[in-house]
Amino acid sequence: MNPLLGKLHPYPFERLRALTAQITPNPAYTPISLGIGEPRHPTPELIQQAVVANLKGLASYPATAGTPALREAIAAWVARRYGVQVDPVTQVLPVAGSREALFALAQTVIDPTRAGATVVCPNPFYQIYEGAALLAGAQVAFVNSDPARNFAADWDRVSDAVWARTQLLYVCSPGNPTGAVMPLAEWQRLFELSDRHGFVIASDECYSEIYFRDEPPLGSLEAAAQLGRTDFRNLIAFTSLSKRSNVPGLRSGFVAGDAAVLKQFLLYRTYHGSAMGPVVQQASIAAWNDEAHVVANREQYRAKFAQVTPLLAQVMDVALPDAGFYLWADVSRVATRGDDVAFAQGLLAQYNVLVLPGSLLAREAHGVNPGAGRVRLALVAETEECLEAARRIVSFVQSH
Repeated sequence: MNPLLGKLHPYPFERLRALTAQITPNPAYTPISLGIGEPRHPTPELIQQAVVANLKGLASYPATAGTPALREAIAAWVARRYGVQVDPVTQVLPVAGSREALFALAQTVIDPTRAGATVVCPNPFYQIYEGAALLAGAQVAFVNSDPARNFAADWDRVSDAVWARTQLLYVCSPGNPTGAVMPLAEWQRLFELSDRHGFVIASDECYSEIYFRDEPPLGSLEAAAQLGRTDFRNLIAFTSLSKRSNVPGLRSGFVAGDAAVLKQFLLYRTYHGSAMGPVVQQASIAAWNDEAHVVANREQYRAKFAQVTPLLAQVMDVALPDAGFYLWADVSRVATRGDDVAFAQGLLAQYNVLVLPGSLLAREAHGVNPGAGRVRLALVAETEECLEAARRIVSFVQSH
């Protein structure tokens, strides 16, 4: 067996299952899960119709690079959304969802024969970043988020010696679990570091279309263009249809950016066997070409968060995020000994509501687990179910 597999940590939901295995939830309440960030709004009819209309594609092997029509649809969406021009031939690749591609890019980029090969990522973080780095033979340097700075990662804590060993930097904007959006000045800082040290930036933007401010979140390609980096040097952006279009089972997204990096990424993917099926490609074209369903989806989240957030804010420190579909709630003053795990266990036992302890989404770095004392609430169900969960959480906190 690959010895690097032994370095992998249990996934947060495996740890949560173990921590709650002995708990018997109160049967007086129907179960509600706010744990997993799986979109549960209905899949748009136009995407379902595109799947059915193109079932003949099941009889054909797909090309790893995707069809010209799909790459052109993606490039056209990037132009509409960000005002940025990307070459659909050299700067765009369809992928089987952002998760798969985030993992695969590390296997392409990392040179494990270089001493101290390092991947830098924010903390808390999406667990794929760490697993991808470890299985590529690299070590991980975590950068804690700062609640006092809207949960921005404190990049200044990374030493020049670590940056010099860094081959890949993962960023997530809008962030998971915090919902924070990186401003242009932060992008400029990271681009300067990339130029100085030569590492690739992998920008995870799968939550980009669910936002609560008037302006949509700044994307990495958009930031690069505003800073005159039209070649997108050492930058790869990752976007997915899962959250945008409520199709997590479609497994469809794209990467875009530096043509030189994508050329090597395509080579890796050709051997890895990760081509997107023709049926999924046609459904993806329909999704990328339509914005009406995205606007309706976003409005549904806005209405939901507008009702749930103030209800929870009566009893805990929680605020509307910049974007995404999570609330990142501080329970340190309402939980037993500030313990987020104990809070989640007690809530499940007493009110049959499942939430994800924030400490499971982070690692201890610089003597701190930045997720400790917080819980992540995924408001992915219909509004009434989320409101019922919020009412139970309020009762739970008041009872303690």
